Amino acid sequence: MPPAEVYLDNSATTPVFPEVIAAMEKVMREEYGNPSSLHRRGSGADRMMEMARQTIAELLCVSSEEIIFTSGGTESNNLAIMGIARRNRRRGDHLVTTLIEHSSILEPFQQLEKEGFRVTYLLPDERGLVDPAKAVAAVNSDTILVSIMHVNNEIGSLQPVSRLASAIKARNPRLFFHVDAVQSFGKLPLHPGEAGIDALSISAHKFHGPRGMGALFLRRGIHIDPLLYGGGHERGLRAGTENTPGVVGMALAARLSCRDQQQKINKLASLKERMLAAVEPVNPWLKVNGPRGGEEAAPHILNISFPGLKGELILHALEEHKVYISTGSACHSNKKGPSHVLQALRLDERSMEGAIRISLSEQNTAEQIDYAATALNKVIAELS
Repeated sequence: MPPAEVYLDNSATTPVFPEVIAAMEKVMREEYGNPSSLHRRGSGADRMMEMARQTIAELLCVSSEEIIFTSGGTESNNLAIMGIARRNRRRGDHLVTTLIEHSSILEPFQQLEKEGFRVTYLLPDERGLVDPAKAVAAVNSDTILVSIMHVNNEIGSLQPVSRLASAIKARNPRLFFHVDAVQSFGKLPLHPGEAGIDALSISAHKFHGPRGMGALFLRRGIHIDPLLYGGGHERGLRAGTENTPGVVGMALAARLSCRDQQQKINKLASLKERMLAAVEPVNPWLKVNGPRGGEEAAPHILNISFPGLKGELILHALEEHKVYISTGSACHSNKKGPSHVLQALRLDERSMEGAIRISLSEQNTAEQIDYAATALNKVIAELS
């Protein structure tokens, strides 16, 4: 009997864990006070906030004082980039990032260029990997911030962020290193303190938590300018009444996602290989975009092109089989034109148009992958 549906768009968002829904409902029902209020209702909500903050900190192996709650990955990225650059401009006006970052990284950098900052955009190799030597060469004495994502949301390239941090800081120890870990947290281990990372962004809905919740790790002693004004929340860095249910839900989702991590990595990598092994022999002309596997590839993201076909047509044809995939980043789904990530890989136009992204979660099964692969082979045969 075929599955009711096969959801393979987990890099866009993930289904919320049932335990998280239950925990958030309980908080909304029983701990509805404003955490900033001085009465018992407020102090109860505040305790839950701080317990959640400690949970996130422990999972990252950092201090709870270094965790700032935000509305998601976009805000965390904006706060880190804009906040660090603007606050530290007296130390330099040069910034470094890559051409394959998420739009919530690239657009803040573009805004900072309008404000007079100079930005170097690193071009990755054809697998989507940044050469540490090129990153080092881009850094100079005026560089105040480098931002490089851990896992690319479209092609799954896994950047050696620890090695990058060590190399660029050897050249300029005074710069700050930010990592967008939205696509890796809960799937791959990364401890920012040990890796030489000064700021790190996560987003709850990428690891089976609620939408509208995220966090920023900011190493103790780093001063930044806030984006929002109007209160002393989050040490004055994020004004606005705290979302207690969302914070509690995010912390629980994080704890559940980070359990048995190596086992999860093995499962995801196996499912990814299973999909490719079922589809590639039937369609040997397909192209894998980004690293195929190993230490350079995230275990949960597979981007493949069927040159000459349209990725959007493949997506909608699979939808008829109740298989849900993506053509790339959900944030770009309404924009015309090829993906900037695939452009940076120097793909030809036919390959970019025929690209689809399959992204997995721990909730997927081998049976689902087999069904999805059979459906994909059928769709490709019909469209070819």
